Amino acid sequence: MKAKAAVFMGVLKDFEVREFEVTDCPRGYGQMELIASGICGTDLHFHNGKLAINPPTVIGHEFVGKITDLDEEEAKKYGLAVGDNVIADIAVPCGECLLCKSGDDANCVNMQVTNGGSIDVAPYLYGGYAEVNYTPLSNLVKIPSVVDPVVAATFACPGPTAIHACELAKKAGVDFEKINVAVVQGLGPVGTFSVMYLKALGVKKVYAITAGNDTTRENNALKIGADKIFNLSREGVDTVTKALQAENDGLGVDLCIECSGAPAAVVQGMDILRNRGVYLVPGQYSASGGIEIQPQLITFKALHIIGSSQYSMCDVRTYLDFLSVHSELHEKIRNLGTKFKVSEINEAIAYAKSGKNVKTLLVK
Repeated sequence: MKAKAAVFMGVLKDFEVREFEVTDCPRGYGQMELIASGICGTDLHFHNGKLAINPPTVIGHEFVGKITDLDEEEAKKYGLAVGDNVIADIAVPCGECLLCKSGDDANCVNMQVTNGGSIDVAPYLYGGYAEVNYTPLSNLVKIPSVVDPVVAATFACPGPTAIHACELAKKAGVDFEKINVAVVQGLGPVGTFSVMYLKALGVKKVYAITAGNDTTRENNALKIGADKIFNLSREGVDTVTKALQAENDGLGVDLCIECSGAPAAVVQGMDILRNRGVYLVPGQYSASGGIEIQPQLITFKALHIIGSSQYSMCDVRTYLDFLSVHSELHEKIRNLGTKFKVSEINEAIAYAKSGKNVKTLLVK
């Protein structure tokens, strides 16, 4: 038996679609057949040369699949069995560094990844851009039966990313039910999920800022919970900033979450926050250039700025719990994804870069 995989060949180069032997499952691993695997903004950064990774390799870290082989006795430790639908989590914290020992393994300083294995050594297929995947059992999270795995795949990485940022805010004392106004910058996958999640957490008003002329993204955001959309291209930065500074009787907004990845967004995010406002920043995930900020705003407004770069297994479970109790969102989420076969990887990458949709998924 063979399986197709899309092999990353380097910056701005076409992926190569190759066939690999489906080998026996190594001890400690689960073998899965592809249901859906997302193209992440991180993957696009690799392809654009804004993050480094060595080719040739199978990238991708949003694999959702059905388990087809494993060691049954070992799998019992993790509550897993053949036939289960699972999300494969990429992160392997060391468990020994200061961050891990203090309960913050998402920021492990010795972090390893599950998709870093060589495509020249069996079982070859560790990355997400493949019809078959091998991931350690310890990194598989079972998807509840009430959640369609394709729905789970849509925000398999963006969901936990946004959730982890919110969890860090909670640890810092933020009570989301007391927030009057929150702003989401960007309506890509992380931003779109953040809109629905902030609304579910009890935030009274959730606004989103976007740019361009993608009214489909804007309408989708309104359907999943946004109270209003501000468009920088149509309205201008100054007009949007002044409108948001007028919130809370002229104090500004309570919380802003940066999900656009645009460096200039940070300037506006600081400007629209009220005194003691909270700024969550999970979106600046590439070397996209520098900007000039006014650091005195951090002091004078006593801003609370929280960076958030990774997520933990517990955030994946929180994400699945969220989907389990919000079945009313499932069909809306399903409509946000566009599917391509693994063999159509280059078309899929181009489509993901076009920004015409919220999420691009690879399927078998």
